[in-house]
Amino acid sequence: MKNIGLVAYLDIKESLRAKWFYVYAFVFGGLMGLFFISGITDSVVMGFTGLSRLLLVFIQVTIIILPIFILITTVKSISSDRESNVLEYMLSFPVSLKEYYWGKLIGRFATVFFPVIVALFVGVAWGLFKGGEMPWAMIFLYSALIFSICTVFLGIAFFISTIVKSHDIALGLSFTVWIILLAFIDVALIGLMMQNRISDDVILTIAMLNPLEAFRIGAIALFDPELTVIGPVAYYLLDSLGHTFLMLYAIFYPVVLGAFFAVFGYRAFKKRDLL
Repeated sequence: MKNIGLVAYLDIKESLRAKWFYVYAFVFGGLMGLFFISGITDSVVMGFTGLSRLLLVFIQVTIIILPIFILITTVKSISSDRESNVLEYMLSFPVSLKEYYWGKLIGRFATVFFPVIVALFVGVAWGLFKGGEMPWAMIFLYSALIFSICTVFLGIAFFISTIVKSHDIALGLSFTVWIILLAFIDVALIGLMMQNRISDDVILTIAMLNPLEAFRIGAIALFDPELTVIGPVAYYLLDSLGHTFLMLYAIFYPVVLGAFFAVFGYRAFKKRDLL
């Protein structure tokens, strides 16, 4: 465990020296600042006011920006070390493959999760300062959703990073994964499958296997328990799963899927030619 902590610490220090971390932190911090300047906490849109309105807009931004930032900054984590011979140098110390891999993953998780959660709580603090009410349950559940989406895309990124040797190929695969998952939120999946008269159950099942869709539905359910904004599909989801199970699914499914990819990435990392 000590070596895992040391590798995680080194990865965090490496991230803090990289420009991408400050761009990443600036994006989320800057977005919160933009929301404050625009007076979004004082506006009323579709019945949402104050902190609820701020969190609603923050969610819409997160679902697009967060996955691609995690993928492009993490996917070259191991492949870049392999190309620059840093991996060979690290393994010359008494550090096992297991300690190196999981230490890198923990360190990278800290650097991608921390800026987003800080931006969230800065927004909450501002909303309270402006006289808003503290929606504790909503903030806790949204924090859990952010944790889950960070976990799944971190797992996918590490899996890609271990199965390819070139970080250029890793970047290309990460963009491909992001575009496919975005397309299968609504446009490609529902439009194409409805045109081909595929069963509604099959369409919704495939849609809910998409971690971005699970995050989206869970986020909507925070603000709109009846899911009225997604139309007739809401009746099927709520009747089949119920609001409570739907929220649990939106939180735990991406975590399990991310852990699955992380474990398979580790197995591939052990078996492949490391150098």
